[in-house]
Amino acid sequence: MNKFLSLFAAFFLMAFTTMAQQVSGVVKDVDGKAVANATVSLHNAKDTAVIKLGVTDKDGNYKFVAINKGTYMVSASFVGYTAKYSAAFEVNGDVNVPSFALEKAAAELKGVTVVAKKPMIEVKADKTIVNVENSINAVGNDALELLRKSPGVVVDKDDNISLSGKNGVQVYIDGKPSPLSGTDLSNFLKSMQSSQIEAIELITNPSAKYEAAGNAGIINIKLKKNKSYGTNGSVNAGYNIGTYPKYNAGISLNNRNKRLNLFGNYNYNKNHNENYMNLYRIQLDTLFDQHATMTFRNNSHNFKAGADYYINSKNTVGVMVNGNLTDFTLGNDSRTDISYQPTKLADRLLIANNKTTSSRDNVNFNANFRRADTSGHELNVDADYSLYRLKSDQYQPNYTYDATGENLLQREVYNMLAPTNIDIYSAKADYEQNFKKGRLGIGGKTSYVKSDNNFDRYIVEETDKIKDRNNNFLYKENINALYVNYNRQFKGFMIQAGVRMENTNIKGASKGVSLVDGENVSFDSTFDRNYTDFFPSAAFTLNKNPMNQWSFSYSRRIDRPAYQDLNPFEFRLDKYTFQQGNTQLRPQYTNSFSVTNTFKYKLNTTLSYSHVNDVFSQIVDTADLSAAFITKKNLATQDIVNLNISMPFQYKFYSVFANINTYYSKYKADFGEGRGVNLDVFATNVYMQNTFKVAKKTTLELSGFYTSPSIWQGTFKSKAMGGVDVGVQQSVLKGKGNIKATVTDIFQTMHWAGTSDFAGQYLKTSGGWESRQFRLNFTYRFGSSQIKAARQRKTAAEDESKRVGGQGGGIGGN
Repeated sequence: MNKFLSLFAAFFLMAFTTMAQQVSGVVKDVDGKAVANATVSLHNAKDTAVIKLGVTDKDGNYKFVAINKGTYMVSASFVGYTAKYSAAFEVNGDVNVPSFALEKAAAELKGVTVVAKKPMIEVKADKTIVNVENSINAVGNDALELLRKSPGVVVDKDDNISLSGKNGVQVYIDGKPSPLSGTDLSNFLKSMQSSQIEAIELITNPSAKYEAAGNAGIINIKLKKNKSYGTNGSVNAGYNIGTYPKYNAGISLNNRNKRLNLFGNYNYNKNHNENYMNLYRIQLDTLFDQHATMTFRNNSHNFKAGADYYINSKNTVGVMVNGNLTDFTLGNDSRTDISYQPTKLADRLLIANNKTTSSRDNVNFNANFRRADTSGHELNVDADYSLYRLKSDQYQPNYTYDATGENLLQREVYNMLAPTNIDIYSAKADYEQNFKKGRLGIGGKTSYVKSDNNFDRYIVEETDKIKDRNNNFLYKENINALYVNYNRQFKGFMIQAGVRMENTNIKGASKGVSLVDGENVSFDSTFDRNYTDFFPSAAFTLNKNPMNQWSFSYSRRIDRPAYQDLNPFEFRLDKYTFQQGNTQLRPQYTNSFSVTNTFKYKLNTTLSYSHVNDVFSQIVDTADLSAAFITKKNLATQDIVNLNISMPFQYKFYSVFANINTYYSKYKADFGEGRGVNLDVFATNVYMQNTFKVAKKTTLELSGFYTSPSIWQGTFKSKAMGGVDVGVQQSVLKGKGNIKATVTDIFQTMHWAGTSDFAGQYLKTSGGWESRQFRLNFTYRFGSSQIKAARQRKTAAEDESKRVGGQGGGIGGN
């Protein structure tokens, strides 16, 4: 086995790296005398799990060697003394823990309760962590709103997500990519409440162990987990009010002993939201002035249940099922004045009050196995099956009146049914062991996706309806991957390198019938693609001086088109706006370079450069003299230079985290016939969170963000946007209960706007939502509080699921 691993590593390895830092310190009593033979433990700061044990020598000294990068605490105990914990510290090199004194115990102690509060924002070499459960102003938010306010994240008018100026972000839920994109993804994130979320990880430099998808990196939404022995749980309830009221509630239960851990949770969310949009469009000699109000209602049920069985100290098996069941309706009241551009005189009025009833249900099943021994060997195996059932029933009337709005000129009413079934099968294995004074990781994964999309459009008459269009889009995809990754610590520096190979095989078939001049016209569009890519990544860290570290990194990544973006069938959004897929849409590839400086574990500065080939862009193109269609195309290139600076600061009762992200981005493409794109922008995103401890059980929080003018989707120049939130938190019921209240967007400045000028079509649009809300939330915890390490699982479905729908939902997210 070792010979095989040696050959395997020699074939794939590009460089070496590992983590062999040491942690040392001294234990003394209150008189300053060394405490010999004291028990010393190294803990993971996240959950106080014990990493290593040791004892002090005759001078009170202790040392832990071969410690991986991470955040830790040290505890010390001795007979007759009260156990003591150090403050949390970061390990990126050798660390000397400040000494702390043991105090003599006044009486026999039955146990120790450790209360450790995470910082609201943690900045690490490869990621930024937003600890949502510690943020007052996160209460009552849905997941999409939390992303909107996260450092370096931008959510545009169509709910497309970008990170550090780059789109193509991969969204994970508990280490597993979301199987949705575009409108489906945004609606799913809107159904997920902050009460379910523990933290949001913004991973900008994933290693070869991660999927290669996501040119901007990975956003991982970590759901709350229970880490305690015994029987315990929590309940929560919330109320929000903006234009309309909203409600949420949930319960979490856990039972754990040495052999078996049973867990489950359920959350319910009832939302009623209102958005608005204004769209001013000039195409040739026609002017369209549209005003729309959208009301969104949803009822969602989120659940998770599972079990972990600890066979012995080395082997663990587990099963898990989780899902989201959502029903919602979208009402869109739209009025469009149509004018002759030279005179600006209105000659027609279009009233299109649409209503869509939908359901989006998904259930995921996971079985897993883990084997780990004390010599450093670790094997993780996962098998997954996920199913998604999406249904949409849209009623779309189009009534055209004369300029007075009294005389009906034309009536066109459509009913569109669009069910989608998606099945995902995946399996993966990850193996790690100590190798050549470093840490070697190898693994593989295979996945199979089947997406079956059907679309029926009916012309609705006074007493009947006639089917005039039908489309079935069947998409199958198989991805097979292998990777190798290696880490090694040398004296004063660390190197890490890896490469991931992904083989992709896809087949799409779009078949349909259209009613043209009373006759059925059929079409059949089929495409096949097969390609294999290699995705190297590497990092080099200078850590001789832990107080001033430098890191250099490189990675190559891919983004594959969303399934629906490949469907060539034409979907009508309203009488003058269509949406159409593009079978010629190619994957986009990104090469990224970055350099990071970490000063005194607090001030983080990162300068990066990315070059994107065939970048996806949502284009609003011209279809005829009056209509427009929305489609995805590959721009030629995108170049981004990004500078990110962040730093936490704390003084007595006050703490603050500030993050400034500024970037220069240039988009360039030429589609011929005067249809070119040549835009650049210098943009800045600022995020700040201030926390004030005003009393023992009372905390205030003031947070805000600002996004300067930028470019969305390659052609849309956006205006600036920002907002400020304020909140208060009160601990009640002897610390087991928590009440949080907050007011969001207190100055009502969170409105978007922008312009686009492409292919002879000028767009000026703006919009917003009920961003100013009052939110109230109550949480109560019950049961055992003996903290033990939670078992973290990262399931097999790593990448392929994200691309169900087109990115974004068209104009205004309709």
